[in-house]
Amino acid sequence: MPTEHPRILIYSHDSFGLGHLRRCRAIAHAMVERMPRLSVIILSGSPIIGSFDFRSRVDFVRVPGVIKLRDGAYSSHSLRLDIEDMLKLRASIIEHTADVFDPDIFIVDKEPLGLRGEVEGTLRMLKGRGSRLVLGLRDVMDDPASLAGEWERKHAVRALESIYDDIWVYGRKEIHDPLEGIDVSDRVREKMLFTGYLRREIPASDGAVQNRPFGEEPFILVTPGGGGDGMELVDWVLRAYEAHERPLFPALVVLGPFMPAEAQAAFKARAEALRHVEVLRFTPVIERLMAEATAIVGMGGYNIFCEILSFDKPTLLVPRVVPRREQAIRAHKAEAAGLVTCLPIDAYPDVDIMVDALAGLPEQTAPSAAGHNELLSGLEVINDRAEEILRTGTPAKSQLSLVR
Repeated sequence: MPTEHPRILIYSHDSFGLGHLRRCRAIAHAMVERMPRLSVIILSGSPIIGSFDFRSRVDFVRVPGVIKLRDGAYSSHSLRLDIEDMLKLRASIIEHTADVFDPDIFIVDKEPLGLRGEVEGTLRMLKGRGSRLVLGLRDVMDDPASLAGEWERKHAVRALESIYDDIWVYGRKEIHDPLEGIDVSDRVREKMLFTGYLRREIPASDGAVQNRPFGEEPFILVTPGGGGDGMELVDWVLRAYEAHERPLFPALVVLGPFMPAEAQAAFKARAEALRHVEVLRFTPVIERLMAEATAIVGMGGYNIFCEILSFDKPTLLVPRVVPRREQAIRAHKAEAAGLVTCLPIDAYPDVDIMVDALAGLPEQTAPSAAGHNELLSGLEVINDRAEEILRTGTPAKSQLSLVR
């Protein structure tokens, strides 16, 4: 039985960075645009979620934030609570929100049982009510050996087998299979839907973005995403401009909100001494700059990959390799497919290599020249599947409605 006013709840643990939040926000916005009676709530631990605009019928519940340390451990972002008490607090907020909101579909981003298992209780409660449970995976999780070990410790495969109804992979199988090398059953494979990547567009209300920094002159956009682990990339690019070895297009560097304040200050001071480099700390609507840039330099996260495909920009990726190899795998797969070029972070800080890469970047072919079709089908496929679920109702929901 279809729901007259459907509800979708999306969980994003958001320990650090912008990737999870921006992915979930893009999905939520596409859903309410397609479905005029739908309401969506995003559960997020991002400390800057309030900096973003949300469409009508999309809202968020902010849970206390945690940060992921370079050794993979977690710590409270701002509260003086140990991690166990923090997780209990987060789990309580998540479960209470789900209990009251009572979603028809619950989408969990990336972590099958949530951060340190914090959504397992919510998943089991909603399964008992007949909600459709969906795990959303990005195209690349980690290298197979590392992911297999991590998921064994977290009992993740069990959740895929017995808890989830659907597994949506936000990518294309011909680029990468995130469960490659993971021992899962045919039943789990049957639940998987490769949606394609998530198309990005310039927001309708983007007045917060300032004018072009170099007038009508073409420029390269340099973005390390959230910025918390992008200091080497920014430093490497600035070294190339400081060297004055070859003429380079002007560069606009968006540092990211999670870059340490002292690093931001140092980079801004260096940029002020360079005629063709401008620095911004952060903009929540970077899409306008993506569209206006001649080319892009980034690290290889999921969001920037969707953006360079959407805006069809020549791109240089310098992926990180810790604490996960996710970015490196994505960047190398994309390079093999003819979509981008890459520099290994191991070559940092070789100035000559970066100068050569930046000098040739504007003449590099755009991703569309590689001839891959339907890479950006993600939002359409997700909406089609969500509408199908909401139209027919899950079997459990339908049975429950008959006895009420």
